[in-house]
This record gives sequence, C-alpha cells and structure tokens, in this order.
Amino acid sequence: MERKVERVQFPNAQKIKLLRTAAYARVSSGKDAMLHSLSAQVSYYNSLIQSNPEWLFCGVYADEALTGTKENREQFQKLLSECRAGNIDLIITKSISRFARNTVILLETVRELKELGVDVYFEEQYIHSISPDGELMLTILSSYAQEESYSVSENQKWRIRNDFRQGKVSTVIMLGYKRNRVGKLVVIPKEAEIVRLIFSEALKGSGGQSIANMLNEQKIRTKNGCEWTAEGVRRILTNEKYCGDLLLQKFYNENHLTKRKRKNNGECPQVHVEDAHPAIIDKETFLRVQEIMQEHQRFTAQKDTHGVYPFTGMIKCGCCGKSYRRKTTATGIVWICSTYNRKGKKYCPTAKQIPEEKLIAACCEVLGISVFDETLLKSAISQIIIPKPNHIRFQFSDGSERTIIWQDRSRSESWTAEMRAATGQQTRERSKKWRKLQLFRRS
Repeated sequence: MERKVERVQFPNAQKIKLLRTAAYARVSSGKDAMLHSLSAQVSYYNSLIQSNPEWLFCGVYADEALTGTKENREQFQKLLSECRAGNIDLIITKSISRFARNTVILLETVRELKELGVDVYFEEQYIHSISPDGELMLTILSSYAQEESYSVSENQKWRIRNDFRQGKVSTVIMLGYKRNRVGKLVVIPKEAEIVRLIFSEALKGSGGQSIANMLNEQKIRTKNGCEWTAEGVRRILTNEKYCGDLLLQKFYNENHLTKRKRKNNGECPQVHVEDAHPAIIDKETFLRVQEIMQEHQRFTAQKDTHGVYPFTGMIKCGCCGKSYRRKTTATGIVWICSTYNRKGKKYCPTAKQIPEEKLIAACCEVLGISVFDETLLKSAISQIIIPKPNHIRFQFSDGSERTIIWQDRSRSESWTAEMRAATGQQTRERSKKWRKLQLFRRS
C-alpha cells in the first residue's frame, strides 16, 4: 500500500511589534537620600521594562529638579523630544506628582502626547492617559496633587516663620557669624574683627570702594576667599544682623509651583527680632553708618552715572585695558579710566582723567571739522586709546591711526565763580557733618 505525503503550507509567522517603552523619574531635592531614591527608581525601571518581552527598552529619563514645571527639567524635555520624533510609544512613571504638579501643565503635556499616539501610564493611580476615561481621572487627581503640594508648602512656610519669631535662621553664609545646631547665630571672633574694621572705616567717611581697596591691599579676603568689591562692603554695612537684630523674610518664593525667589517689597509679612543673638557692632554705630550711606547716596544720585554718551564704550585705557567712563567733578565733566576711578592710581598708574571739552576738541581736530558731529565720530573712528597721560590715539575705521597731545587746563580755566561757590558750600556742609560725627563719638 502506497503512502502519499503532502506538504502542508503554514502561514508566515508575523513579527510581533514591540512597544517602544521609556520611563520618567524625578526627585525634588539634592539631598543624599533623595538622590539615592532617584538611583533606585532608575534601576527599577531598567529591570521592569527589559524584563517584559512585549516592550522595547528606550531609556530611563531622570531629573533632579526643584519644581514640577517642565521648563526646569532637562531630561523631561529630552523625553518629549523623543516622543515628537516618533521614537516612543509608552511612558511609565511613578505618579502624577512626579510627572507634573501643575494641572494645566499635566493636561497640556498628556494631550500633546495623546495626539502623537504616546500613552502615559501612572503606576500609583493605575491610569493610562490614552484610555477613554484617562483624562477625566487625571484632571481630578492632578488637582488633588496640586493642592497637596500647596498644603505642604504652606506648612513649611509656617515652620520657617515660627523659627523666625524665635530668632532662628535656616542657613547663613556671612562674615563674622556661624549657625549653631539649634539655628542661632554665634560670633566667629577672627572674622568679627574684620567686620568692626569695615564699620570703623565707614564711620570715617570712607566709601565702599575705598574700604574694598584697603582690605584687598591688606590681603584680607571675603568669607568665600575672594577679593572685596564695593558691593560686598555695602552688603556688610547694611546687614542688621551685625547689631544683633534679625530682619527675616527679605525674600520669598513666588508660589509653590515655580518656587522663584523674589525680593519682598511688602508682599509677605517680615519678622523683625531685636537682640536675637550677640552683636558685633553696637546699634548706635550701625545706625550712624546707615545715615552716612544715605547722605552719600543722595549726593551721588544727583549725578548722571548711567547715561549713554557719544564716547561711551569707545575709549580704552592703554594701561589696564578697561573702558573710560564719564564723570562729573567739581571742575567739570571728565572721562576717566574705570579702574583708576574705582581702585585708585596704584591699580592703574598711568591713567589720567581727560576733560570732555579737550576730548571733543581733539576729535574735531582729527576729523577736520569745527563743530562736533556724533554721527561722523561713530562712522570714521573705531576706537580711542589712551596710551599715556595727555595722549589720545585715534584708530580710524580704515585702519589708520593718529595721536593728539592735549594740554592741561590752567587753574584759572578750571575754576569758574559758580564752581568756587558750589565747592565752598560743599566744604561747609562737610565740616558740619564732621563736627556732628565728632560730637556723636564723644557722647
């Protein structure tokens, strides 16, 4: 008996399309415990995705961010870019609050991903964003997460304000003090001597830059080991903590979502605690220094120091390379090297101020004009160099150069009757202030 063998044709096995899967993780603090948590989340999602035969591993995106706003999260933005490029089908994340705390941001992002055909799965809530009822549940739960974030933020603010009333500070980096274990400020004796020196110089009438120069010349450094600046000195002189008081909540966070720091101009109540810790400077000295600084501020406010003029940015010092700036003096308007003006002759020994009328006359001479023309100046001259005193080197736009030597004004030219009267009045006012200061010290 013959046997007949027939070939059976089986249908071609179709390849199973794997779901391209990525995960997103986030922690909101740089603390060691939080960073350990982030590392654990990354390991967990690596194992979870790669152990599923229906998923194709496309990476774990992890951020260490202070807020849940997507603009502040670099890895979150990279994840969205991959989705827009069509490289991801599914995103797995722990919870709604990890993905976004703001309801609007969450829904905007989920809707965009839904249009791209990308599903987001929230493990704690068991929600797939692409499911029919997913958006409704997300709206409800994300609102809850946002309110929970607000509640946590308010509780934290209450704790901080309560500490304020007890004279405690959360963090402090300032010369002369350190924070002890219970949040109180204690004096660092060696640094306190520097603070007293700064206030002593301010009482004598020295300005911020003058004090900064003195400290730098003595090789005295800031708390962070840097050179002193006028602004650094000003911060010391205006800090009420040095007389034992605390003015707290000078800054505040804009809201619990963005957490942007803003200067407090009355938006939040401030807490003023008197005699909260040992003082380095007595209150009378501190208040007198504030008066001196205010007087100096009123005097300098009358001068126009922030204007833009025809020569602004054009004049360079041949000694230090810094720009010259416009300055109003008792004898008239001059242009002066910014280094020389701020730090003195020691830091730029060959610099010399130039009367504005001498500078204009020199420009007219090299341009061959009788009346100063700013437009012609800008088009014909590329830069002005001051190589040494009384010399002005003009560099033209065509590459050529010309040097002009100018003569100092005579004493009679420098002083008009109005200038003498104004200077005399200023001298009398300074003498009055000096006598008041001497009486204050004796008392």
